[in-house]
Amino acid sequence: MTDNSERRIRRIVIVGGGSAGWMSAAALAEATRGNCSIELVESAAIGTVGVGEATIPPIRYFNQRLGLDENSFLAATGGSFKLGIEFVDWTRPGQRYFHPFGRFAPDFDSVSLHQYWLRERERGNDTPLEDYAMAWVAARAGRFDRPPPDKRLVLSTLDYAYHFDAALYARHLRTYAEQRGVRRTEGKIVDVLLRGEDGFIEAVVMENGERVAGDLFVDCSGFRALLIEGALNSRLDDWRRWLPCDHAVTVGCTVGAELAPYTRATARPAGWQWRIPLQHRMGNGHVYCSEYMSDDEALDILLANLEGEPLGAPRLLRFTTGARRDCWSRNCVAIGLSAGFLEPLESTALHLVQSAITRFLALFPDRDFEPLLAREFNRLTFTEYERIRDFLILHYYAQQRDEPLWRYTRGMSIPETLQYKIDHFRHSGRIVAEPLELFQNSNWLAVLVGQDVRPERHHALVDLHTGVDAPRYLAGIRDVLEKTARALPAHREYIERHCRATSLLVK
Repeated sequence: MTDNSERRIRRIVIVGGGSAGWMSAAALAEATRGNCSIELVESAAIGTVGVGEATIPPIRYFNQRLGLDENSFLAATGGSFKLGIEFVDWTRPGQRYFHPFGRFAPDFDSVSLHQYWLRERERGNDTPLEDYAMAWVAARAGRFDRPPPDKRLVLSTLDYAYHFDAALYARHLRTYAEQRGVRRTEGKIVDVLLRGEDGFIEAVVMENGERVAGDLFVDCSGFRALLIEGALNSRLDDWRRWLPCDHAVTVGCTVGAELAPYTRATARPAGWQWRIPLQHRMGNGHVYCSEYMSDDEALDILLANLEGEPLGAPRLLRFTTGARRDCWSRNCVAIGLSAGFLEPLESTALHLVQSAITRFLALFPDRDFEPLLAREFNRLTFTEYERIRDFLILHYYAQQRDEPLWRYTRGMSIPETLQYKIDHFRHSGRIVAEPLELFQNSNWLAVLVGQDVRPERHHALVDLHTGVDAPRYLAGIRDVLEKTARALPAHREYIERHCRATSLLVK
């Protein structure tokens, strides 16, 4: 048997800090168990984007793998709990819907619950679909508790994620990583040296002349993509024809008495605005398309719709929506914004960091860098970006707003993969999400219904199940969910009891 231990990776260099850099450093440190040198190079003079304050449920498993205590992590980052996203004015002004985390209430028949809901809607019952989701019933009441492991309890159908301060999360993970041997080097990179024989990265050169060499390089340099594009020329597939927003302006504001356990996304004339409640401040941003709105107009809209007093100066971001087909090239893997960008409409930014790290660890190379590993990583990564892209496009495509941006997105040609899903749902309310997609049946169902994509009919089996008293069952489900929600603690009360960010809050 061949001994491959001499071919193992000995030195990893991570370029860039922020959430992506320190998530990578923490996960690599945990996975390599001190048997590999890890150095993170970042410059305090280069700011991070830092808008990744809302997450989706898989972030919990990333933190659990690292062994982070949930309450301590939330206290350190000013975090709160998130049960889903409320979309306001998306389909048309005055309309709103909720994308809940977790499942809708358990089916009471072999046919999905939502098919009976569709038939009752055809008969004139206008109860919103989200009223059958534990996450929404709790969120609407401003209440929260962790779901129990007992699957017989309706509260177990709820799932949750977090809102937190991305810069404080990076700081929390930095402490974790440095305790496990990760070394941080401060400074600006001015050059990248490639090996002549194969074009692999040999080292990065610092402004002070120091060379930082490595076997493996992780590009977490954000939109600059210093290594993956600047040195290795891996290009971005531009998706602005489907997702045309290319600017965002952000600002924090004071948080009031309400601490809602959900994110809010409100449609605006040329984009949308987010509201993310943290313990110590409210995160706000306005994503917009510069073709239809100026920076000054966008800032005015953002400031006019804050719920508290602004904290600090607004920040302007420019971006191109898209993804790289080759996020792993030679001995470099791009993670985070250097790999691609999808606007934070469904809070996927940190998930894409997390999933890339998990995927890379599953395919972790030795110094031979077998091309087959990179090929599989790139295939899975690009497919993940494409599937999330389609989910975001649905929000822009299926709507009835009348401003120029929204007329454009309603009339645009959409990817065939998305059209196929819409066609199935329009026919008879069927969901055809693929097994490896991030967003599964309940996610697609919530947004398709919320965006008013109406099926022509319900499932054919519903009318053959003549012994099912669907109205009684549906009413019973709503009653159980309401009673369960009323018994939960208030969101703020729960936080005060378990994970109050004492060091961040004004006494």
